[in-house]
Amino acid sequence: MSPKLLVTFFFFGIISVFAQTKVSGYVFDENNQPISFANIIFKGSTQGTITDENGKFYLESIDTWSALTVSFLGYETLNVPLTKKVNYDLKFILKEEAAQLNQVFIVAGKQSKKNNPAIDLLRKIWEHRRKNGLKHYKQYEYSKYEKVEFDINTIDSTLINSKLFKGMEFVFNQVDTSNVTGKTYLPIFINEAVSTVYGDNVVNKKKEVLNGNKNSGFSDNQIIIDFVDDLYSDYDIYDNYLKFFDKSFVSPLSRTGIGTYNYVLKDSAFIDKKWCYNIIYYPRRKNELTFKGDFWVADSTYAIKEINLQASKSANINWVKDIYIEQEFEVVNDSIFLVKRDYMMSDFAFNKKEKSRGVYGKRTTLYDNYKFDIEKNKKFYEEEVYNYNQDVYDRDDDFWSQNRLEALNKDEKGVYKMLDTLKTVKKFKRLYNLGSILASGYIEFNELPLDYGPIFSTFGFNEVEGLRLRAGGRTYFGKNDLWRLEGFTAYGFKDDKFKYGISGKWLLDKKSRLIISGGNRRDVEQIGASLTTSTDVLGRSLASSAVIGTGTNDKLTSINLTSVAIEMEPWRNFILRLGGNYRTLSSASPTFSLDYYTDSGIESEIKQYETALSISYFPKRKMTGFGVERLNANDDYASVFAQVSRGDKSVFNSDFNYTKVQFSYIQPWHVGGFGRLTTTVEAGKTFGEVPLGLLSVIPGNQSYFSIYNTFSQLDFYEFVSDTYTSLQLEHNFNGRFFSRIPFLRKLNLREIVGIRGVWGEVSQANKDLNASGLIYQSPNDKMYYEYSFGVGNIFKVFRIDFNFRGNYLDEVQNPNARKFGITGSFGFHF
Repeated sequence: MSPKLLVTFFFFGIISVFAQTKVSGYVFDENNQPISFANIIFKGSTQGTITDENGKFYLESIDTWSALTVSFLGYETLNVPLTKKVNYDLKFILKEEAAQLNQVFIVAGKQSKKNNPAIDLLRKIWEHRRKNGLKHYKQYEYSKYEKVEFDINTIDSTLINSKLFKGMEFVFNQVDTSNVTGKTYLPIFINEAVSTVYGDNVVNKKKEVLNGNKNSGFSDNQIIIDFVDDLYSDYDIYDNYLKFFDKSFVSPLSRTGIGTYNYVLKDSAFIDKKWCYNIIYYPRRKNELTFKGDFWVADSTYAIKEINLQASKSANINWVKDIYIEQEFEVVNDSIFLVKRDYMMSDFAFNKKEKSRGVYGKRTTLYDNYKFDIEKNKKFYEEEVYNYNQDVYDRDDDFWSQNRLEALNKDEKGVYKMLDTLKTVKKFKRLYNLGSILASGYIEFNELPLDYGPIFSTFGFNEVEGLRLRAGGRTYFGKNDLWRLEGFTAYGFKDDKFKYGISGKWLLDKKSRLIISGGNRRDVEQIGASLTTSTDVLGRSLASSAVIGTGTNDKLTSINLTSVAIEMEPWRNFILRLGGNYRTLSSASPTFSLDYYTDSGIESEIKQYETALSISYFPKRKMTGFGVERLNANDDYASVFAQVSRGDKSVFNSDFNYTKVQFSYIQPWHVGGFGRLTTTVEAGKTFGEVPLGLLSVIPGNQSYFSIYNTFSQLDFYEFVSDTYTSLQLEHNFNGRFFSRIPFLRKLNLREIVGIRGVWGEVSQANKDLNASGLIYQSPNDKMYYEYSFGVGNIFKVFRIDFNFRGNYLDEVQNPNARKFGITGSFGFHF
């Protein structure tokens, strides 16, 4: 969960009634049992809703109505007069009709899978399932209007008098009531975007051109927009699984839906001159990632016309109390159907209690002006535009009146002015700055283009430095700066030494993202914490500063690194980098040695120049911004990395000639309803003779933290190699099995399993260079492996792993081998 969203919890308000008639309540039968999916409409109108699985409903209208009609098949219809414009928490009792006692319409409990007309229709939907209508054309284009909104919800008068809001009372003038949940809410952020989308199914290319953007609220709005867009990623309701919040929900149209949902045929009617059937669905079991709701399906094409989805209250998902989705389709003919409106709303909250306060995140997307088979030049799709067009963000009112595909309501119109005023209030500025610090880790100085941080790196501890204090900063004119300088200084109280680092980056060309960079760092580091060498001159691993561990962490290295590099992105997410670095390495501890033999004796310091050419590819990665530093907008993409490094003795009087080749591939996989699998493959080989400081150290983990891509039961430098291959698998089942155990079901725990293995060897020539006293050991006889079983989502923020060492347990060769260990980690995860 993004920390930036937490700042929104500082705002509250009261009800300001815009709708003319508002009604909420419950519908029960004569046995006081809730009636799910009962019809609620304003009498004499077509405006209505249905009750949820608890018999609850909310309904509002901009018109004034004097009566309400409550009905359900098998029960007497109830007409209720409305004496007031606002009627909350009403309770209605429906009586069974005597003439239809034998034809009661049941929508509770498990439904039969045999002789069920709803399931017969579902099978027809599968048989007639078609790809998205756009796939029927060679080329397509359409207009797209998207509105992203955040609202503080559950506003009550108790909080209005709080000292926190003194001086900001005017914000409460924009409070309204949700027509989905019936809760009061206060809009705090709105962003509108109008774009044209082009696609070519022949060459499988797609391009979106932004025509206009208008926002109010937080200045770093793009981060929030990308956060919402990633959560509410595009989906196809005909898929078996729908991905939201990094979770795979079973679609009600899934082929596995019969075993997951109950289906009931409820009604039929004409919609847009097409006869359609209405099917209600709800989950068979609790705690699974499922929905409840209904959909309308055409009787001849079996294409979905409308669908509503609401996540089950018991779904194993954190920080989200409600998810509500609406999709409407335009059925063009028997084979083509196009989405014309997509609406999604989520209620973010610390807990799922009915009256808990939270934040609504909403995204409304409308599609129009479809055009087909207009071919574009191939270069049109290959050109990547990174330039910032200021005109797009300065469109006048006439542009928006002509291009909005949905008019703003009253509260949305007023929020622009309200938020512009709010940003001038000093108290709001202080609250916003606090949220910004939590999100970025940096403290901003408005008077200077400088930030202090990262604040989370201020304190550290290791065996060599003892207590370590660090102070750092960066230049910051804005999130899209074309250049940036960063630096830090640190002091260790045990070794009584100062450390420092400085780096700079400059974006020379936005289109190809041509960047030059350089820097210098003198520090203490655990270089045995990663197989792949970091190209970040200011980088530092957690292993270098872990406060407590399973053993003495004294195998640290003093490093003096100078680096220069040039990189470019000729194609989206494909990065080429050429760099050169010169480093000196020596032991930072009297109990650890990097000594090696030379023709003249023993040397303790390595001096080495190295040239590195690397290729990085991140398919489907989305980025925010266009400056020299950008932010990731998603985290479900693969990562491919390949690098060739060449050490040259003839440059700067270096010590060794060698060539190192490295490769890594990280891939997350969504395995439907079985959770998420992450796989990592790494391989490397060093050609030439090198000492310990330049070998590949199999990354151990002596901390009590669960760190992916390390081996939890290995000590630092337990295995070293010049040739290696490693494989790591970690699967999070997202509670699929725990949810079936009654006494564990309510805890929403999640099962995590992992297995890690590595094979490696070190040549005799490299062993002969060793003068450190360390006996080189590598897993060359057989692959070293370990496995783990974990429980995640403990109190929503904690994970614990039980790790087991699989082999290399010989008490003679490995007397200190750790057979079992426990690690853990904290984090905010949905």
